[in-house]
Amino acid sequence: MRFDDPAIAAVYRAIFERRDMRHFTSASVDPATLARLLRAAHHAPSVGFMQPWRFIRITDPALRTRIHALVEAERRATADALGERQDEFMRLKVEGVRECGELLVVALADGRERHVFGRRTLPEMDLASAACAIQNMWLAARAEGLGMGWVSLFDVDALRTLLGMPDGAKPIAVLCLGHVDAFYAKPMLEEERWAARMPIEACVSENGWNGAAGETGGSVESGASDDSGNAATQARNAV
Repeated sequence: MRFDDPAIAAVYRAIFERRDMRHFTSASVDPATLARLLRAAHHAPSVGFMQPWRFIRITDPALRTRIHALVEAERRATADALGERQDEFMRLKVEGVRECGELLVVALADGRERHVFGRRTLPEMDLASAACAIQNMWLAARAEGLGMGWVSLFDVDALRTLLGMPDGAKPIAVLCLGHVDAFYAKPMLEEERWAARMPIEACVSENGWNGAAGETGGSVESGASDDSGNAATQARNAV
């Protein structure tokens, strides 16, 4: 059954207004709201219904500090690898790890090799499934008026050891969740002129591949269009 128009508009609004947030207030997240977000994440689709996601809530301040140190170390290592864009990258802060109301680590569960359905030729579908869970939480958080940021700057083995994960488990995300003063009008990396959204025409083709090899993101200078600036209009058009 089709949703009514206001409900459809709300879904599209959450999609177009979702942002990867990096700036948070210190206000706490209501426990009931957090429970709803985790439930939304757990209702994500997964290949073979394997449900590979595991969420670890970080409530120990000392542990949060150690996670921030891992993130900061990898941020500096990434900057060193970027060459001429090093200074530009270092302006992108990761203080949300320390500031956000809730810090969560998402990991792939151990024992995933048991799940063959849908993974025999594409074993990475466990990661794709967990990403769906993160996106569910992200959209639900935006609907609740909360910001969320996905941090992937960390040494996987170091974070696995720090959190006592079993062999075979793999951390894939540090999620910053919490209240924000305002949501970015555009994706932060676009506002900072790191990259621009590609036009949809560059990402959709018919009956075969129709793109230049290696095209994965629009540069600011490319004139790539931004279709997320007016989410309300996008939602109305979608309905």
